[in-house]
Amino acid sequence: MPQFDFTTMLERRGMDALAVDAIGTKYGPDGPREGFNAIPMWVADMNFVGCPAIGDAIVRRAQHPAFGYFRPTDAYYDAIIGWQEKRNGVTGLAKQHIGYENGVLGGVVSTLNVLCSRGGSVLLHSPTYIGFTMALKRNGYDVVLSDLKRDGAGVWRMDFEDMERKLADGHIHAAVFCSPHNPCGRVWEPWEIERAMALFEKYNVWVVSDEIWSDLLLGGRKHTPTQSVSEYARTHTAAMYAPSKTFNLAGLVGSYHIIYGDWLRERQAQESALSLYNEMNVLSMHALVGAYSPEGQEWVDQLCEVLTKNARSACAFIRERFEGVTLAEPEGTYMLFLHCEDWCRAHGKTLPELLKHGTDVGVIWQDGRPFHDPWGIRMNLALPNAKMMEAFERLDKYVFNA
Repeated sequence: MPQFDFTTMLERRGMDALAVDAIGTKYGPDGPREGFNAIPMWVADMNFVGCPAIGDAIVRRAQHPAFGYFRPTDAYYDAIIGWQEKRNGVTGLAKQHIGYENGVLGGVVSTLNVLCSRGGSVLLHSPTYIGFTMALKRNGYDVVLSDLKRDGAGVWRMDFEDMERKLADGHIHAAVFCSPHNPCGRVWEPWEIERAMALFEKYNVWVVSDEIWSDLLLGGRKHTPTQSVSEYARTHTAAMYAPSKTFNLAGLVGSYHIIYGDWLRERQAQESALSLYNEMNVLSMHALVGAYSPEGQEWVDQLCEVLTKNARSACAFIRERFEGVTLAEPEGTYMLFLHCEDWCRAHGKTLPELLKHGTDVGVIWQDGRPFHDPWGIRMNLALPNAKMMEAFERLDKYVFNA
């Protein structure tokens, strides 16, 4: 297999990239002041040259000039089954367990619509992916948060006692679980998932598990599918996956769920079909098959090595240079979540002022308050290492140690 290109910083302006085209507009953060170019580190997509197998697959299909009605092919399902077996050790997965979703958030809502009444309570962990909060609230659900806690080693952990108290007191029967966790970057250990699922079983809680980040594992870590830890987990969990985070394919649209239990799978399929809009795009189908090829496997392996290096060098730089900023080194995803309370208080700054100082010098980072951290900032590390370090050097010179 070739060595893929993770050092070229793509020029994405005018190429349908929210990450750069939305900067300085009502759809994105403020842009830099004169004299600084923008380094996009906010939207969760990657600034790398993509996997060649995906473009090749799309071009092969596009060479045929008809794009009419179609059904998903066996190659599509076989690609997912093979990918899940090789990457996650999944066995017993069959075509009937897999269902298409336009997006993970749509799948989350469709599943909750089966399991809950509107106005019902759903347990999530905090910090929380902003998409969960928006999607659940827009669809009439009450979000109940259980805060993650950092242990003595600085590792984010679930607070099982708090989870149990809220499940019991709130009579909660649905939870959204994020594995690996966004924005904290935890890759949950098997015992942690087992303990969470034991609690969910005790209180008869159904689970929607967002595992969209499960391919992006740092430092050689392994992903444990939520459905694998117990029979209850297998039959009471809807797991959501997609190639979109792994391969930067969000613009093509296309996710999928894995649901083993007949009762939930049949009802979820009916719910997601009600709008008549949850239909696959033929090019996204071919893109997934290309992504889940042997070349795609190798591309992801190399990508995870690059992301591991980026995360380690970013965290080392911050710990050495940004006194008052705390963080946990991510174990998965390509997002870094900073907690800036001590720095802001020591320097008499608000979080919006800190954010503005960064964007002024072209570091386009993301406000962490919608993720339920009043002093948080989320940063995307999926860009060439040299460009990422340029961003941190700007923050050192002009912001944190100006």
